[in-house]
Amino acid sequence: MLTGFTAGLLLITLSELGDKTFFIGLILATRHPRRWVFLGVILALGGMTVLSVALGQIFTLLPRPYVEGAAIALFLGFGFKLLYDASQMSSKSGLCDEQAEAEQAIACSTLSQAHTTGRLVVMEALALTFVAEWGDRTQLATITLSAAHPPLGVMAGAILGHAICTAIAVMVGRLVAGKLSERLLTALGGGLFVIFGWVALVNFEF
Repeated sequence: MLTGFTAGLLLITLSELGDKTFFIGLILATRHPRRWVFLGVILALGGMTVLSVALGQIFTLLPRPYVEGAAIALFLGFGFKLLYDASQMSSKSGLCDEQAEAEQAIACSTLSQAHTTGRLVVMEALALTFVAEWGDRTQLATITLSAAHPPLGVMAGAILGHAICTAIAVMVGRLVAGKLSERLLTALGGGLFVIFGWVALVNFEF
């Protein structure tokens, strides 16, 4: 269980920093009370984590070697793809694309900044974050982790990782965002995926 917890915590924390959902929380926190934004974002990410873990458990109904083989292929595939992407980026590249996508998503929201309630802010943050997270690589990674490790450990670690990233975005996002390097974060995420894939491969029973 500890392995699943650690894997979920590290993977989510590194992957979500500077992600689209990070900037959604950051931007919303400049317009609405931070506590309501945090609550909405973490409810969305927590719900997505529970759903992803549940989906991962469906795959455990398949023969174990197939599940482990698919997990190895996904982790290594994601990892090498991210490492390649990082190698093509400039060392000075920021997170403009992720921020622009978040701003576009929020611009489509109909919630008025002048007339809001806590419930409406929570609902907006929840809806925007849930849609942004759907199909994201962290969702696929959570599904894969939960199929290969104890689900409760993965769920707890992933939710804690999401909570850490959301708190950073809401509280000090403006200060942190300018110092984050997309190339570095992508490389770290890719390296972590490769490590998980390698560990799974070493423990694979042929």
